[in-house]
Amino acid sequence: MGNESKNKKKHKARLDSNTKQSSVNGQPKVGKKEYESEIFHLQVELVKLQDWVKTTNARIVIIFEGRDAAGKGGMIKRIMERVSPRIFRVVALPAPTERQKAQLHAQRYIEQLPAGGEIVIFDRSWYNRGAVEYVMGFCNKEEHRQFLRDCPTFEGFLVSQGIILLKYWLEVSIKEQHKRFLARIEDPSKRWKLSPMDLQSHRRWYDYSRARDAMLAATDTAASPWFIVPSDDKKRAHLNCIAHILSSIPYEEIPYTPPKLPPRQKPKGYVEPRQTHRTVPQLW
Repeated sequence: MGNESKNKKKHKARLDSNTKQSSVNGQPKVGKKEYESEIFHLQVELVKLQDWVKTTNARIVIIFEGRDAAGKGGMIKRIMERVSPRIFRVVALPAPTERQKAQLHAQRYIEQLPAGGEIVIFDRSWYNRGAVEYVMGFCNKEEHRQFLRDCPTFEGFLVSQGIILLKYWLEVSIKEQHKRFLARIEDPSKRWKLSPMDLQSHRRWYDYSRARDAMLAATDTAASPWFIVPSDDKKRAHLNCIAHILSSIPYEEIPYTPPKLPPRQKPKGYVEPRQTHRTVPQLW
C-alpha cells in the first residue's frame, strides 16, 4: 500500500506541472513538447512496471471501453510503444463464432486472462454485452440483465484470485466523435477505421448513452471500480490514464545491473563477400 500511495503522489505531481497552451472544453491543452517529454517519462515507468511484473509473477488486467472513436486504439498504442509484447499482451477479439455464441458469455475472454508475469490489455472486453451487443440487438434483454447482475461477481472472483483489475471508460463528447468520424471518411489512411458498426454508433448515440449509464451503475463496485477518462484531448487523456495505471499498482523499481558487452570473436580469415543479392531501391 505504501508503494501505491508513493506512486500516486509521484505521477500526480508531474501531471500537475504539464498543462499548457490552448484549451478543450475549458481545460488547458498539453503542448506537443511537454507531451512528448511526459509520455516518455511515463513509458519509462511502464518498463519498470514490466520488470516488476516479471519478477513478482504478478497478473494484471486493464480494460479499455468507450464509444467508437473514443481513442482506445491510440491509448493502447502509447502504452505498448516501449514495452515487451511478451509481457504486455493486447486482446482485441473479433465477433464470436457460432460455437462461441453457444458458450458462456465470458468463456472466450477467460482463456485470454494473464498467467503469472503478464499484463493483458483488453481493447473491448466482456463489456461488449453491456453496450454494443445490447444496443445492436445481438443479445436479448434477459441476457443483458443477467450480465449486469453477474458481472460484479465474476470480477470479484478475479480480484480474489490476486489479479489486479483496472477498468477505464474513455468518454468522448458527441461533437468530438462526429469530428473524428468525418476525419476517418476524409483521410485515406483512416478509412479502414470506419465500419458499419461505427455508423450505427453515430446514429444511436443516445441508445449507447443509456446502455453506458446502466452498465456503469451496475458494475462500478468497490472491488472493481470504473475510472472515467475524458478523451476529447487525446494527449491529456494519454497522460492522465497512464499515470493513473502506474499509480494504481504497487510496483517497485527492480535493480538493474548493466551488462558488459563481450568482445567480438576474431574473423579467422573470414572476408565479407561482395553483395550479389537484391537490395531494395534506395529512394532516400
